[in-house]
Amino acid sequence: MTITNEALDTLFRNARTANGFIDKPVPTALLQQVYDLAKMAPTSMNTQPTRYVFLQTPAARERLLPALMAGNLEKTKLAPVTVIVATDTRFYEHMPQVWHGAGAKEMFEGNAGLATATATRNGTLGGAYFILAARALGLDCGPMSGFDIAKVNAEFFPDGRLQTNFLINLGYADHSKEFARNPRLSFDQACTVL
Repeated sequence: MTITNEALDTLFRNARTANGFIDKPVPTALLQQVYDLAKMAPTSMNTQPTRYVFLQTPAARERLLPALMAGNLEKTKLAPVTVIVATDTRFYEHMPQVWHGAGAKEMFEGNAGLATATATRNGTLGGAYFILAARALGLDCGPMSGFDIAKVNAEFFPDGRLQTNFLINLGYADHSKEFARNPRLSFDQACTVL
């Protein structure tokens, strides 16, 4: 089944990185709807290592500001929500709940390299799914990687279990602050068919 062109426009063609936001709150119930949609997307062995920390209050965002590059400060101050997309380094503790076969927890627990690679890859997928789910539910997203990960981890995850992957400013875009769309690579530049 193919989704409509309107849905494809919302998710991809007309979707833009939000660089500013209007003053309109994002209710916690909507954040839960976004998560409940994003969690249904696939991860390898249903590992689901992505964790989301929603910074909704100015005080919570103030804790984040010292870790941001200068170009990300103002838009983060004005965003209704900033999401810390993190990865649970011990995601495998939940494997008996989320995976149908026996021994998955022990497999990851006994292989640090496999656990780290699986968490990193699938944690990033989870963040990408979250962006698509947010767009599908009418929100605009401004994903960011211009920040000091060590500072964010020290401030929000001092026990080390969660590790920051990237940030997303979330809300309703102020379209006057969007940049012109930059070019995309062509199929021939980015793809190989063997």
